[in-house]
Amino acid sequence: MEAKKKLRCPLGIPGGIIAALIGLTGIIMNIVNFDTFNLIVSIALLLLAMPFVRVTMMVHGANDRLDIIEEHLKLNK
Repeated sequence: MEAKKKLRCPLGIPGGIIAALIGLTGIIMNIVNFDTFNLIVSIALLLLAMPFVRVTMMVHGANDRLDIIEEHLKLNK
């Protein structure tokens, strides 16, 4: 039987991707409608969401590496 993996931040990556898509959709819609204030808000949402996804992915990778190191240490004892 496989050991269960730890649950890591289940909404981090999908939530960030959804926020980035909403920001991108808002940019396109506000360019078509010539609405400057909402265009600025949509650009800000996109610029906040994209690094959030990247940082979340980096944290997941680092946690996976730490799990592998911990397993190796447990096996060597």
